[in-house]
Amino acid sequence: MEPLSQVNFRFVLFLRLYVRKFMMRAIPSHRSALVGLVALAHLFIFSGETGAQVRQHGTPGRFDFYVLSLSWSPSYCEAAEDRTGGRTRDRQCSGRPFAFVAHGFWPQYERGFPSDCQVPPPRLARAIVDDMLDIMPSPRLVFHEWDRHGTCSGLSPKAYFGLLRAAWDAVKIPPDYVRVDHPISVTPGEVASAFLKANPQLARDAINISCDGRRLTEVRLCMTKELGFRSCPEMARYSCRRDKVVMPAVRGR
Repeated sequence: MEPLSQVNFRFVLFLRLYVRKFMMRAIPSHRSALVGLVALAHLFIFSGETGAQVRQHGTPGRFDFYVLSLSWSPSYCEAAEDRTGGRTRDRQCSGRPFAFVAHGFWPQYERGFPSDCQVPPPRLARAIVDDMLDIMPSPRLVFHEWDRHGTCSGLSPKAYFGLLRAAWDAVKIPPDYVRVDHPISVTPGEVASAFLKANPQLARDAINISCDGRRLTEVRLCMTKELGFRSCPEMARYSCRRDKVVMPAVRGR
């Protein structure tokens, strides 16, 4: 498949030639509209590529580093209830109390990321799914992460989820966030500092704090293929910009 930028370039070039062909035939009042059409095409296509991470299908095994995404489970559950009017049957939102859980382990490029690298994806055995439910408490999430991200790792399902677990084990959750019995208000900087203190090898430019507007949602850590921490400046664009956010209490205690 051609890179998106090449396809877009060809489209804009075609549009320019089309407009040039008909510009001379168009009455003056229509010429400005044709010029505006080209400008709009430029804005739509190229802002779409630069305004968000560029996602490509990619080749399995060809990427630069991983992002370990740790989701604050109580925030996920509150957001799910907001969307469903309080009716959620998600496994992680009832029963066992979950604090930080593993959302995913994502292959990344220095700019952008691959996804869905094998379609259809290799079959994921139910035994592997069941083995991950202590840190990824949703079978649907495990299947989704394999299909979208794991297939880009170049690893077998067993090896990929084994590496995900090893990455999870390599990160120490700050003590203050292991037991949160009541909602607390934090700054993104405080959360980052707590992780830096708990993980001395971690650098500030290797961690990203995300929020949904009022709740802390995720802590994202950039790691090498050997599971060492590494810098990832591009992730800064997804940092939470709020002065303070809420970490809802852990459920089920």
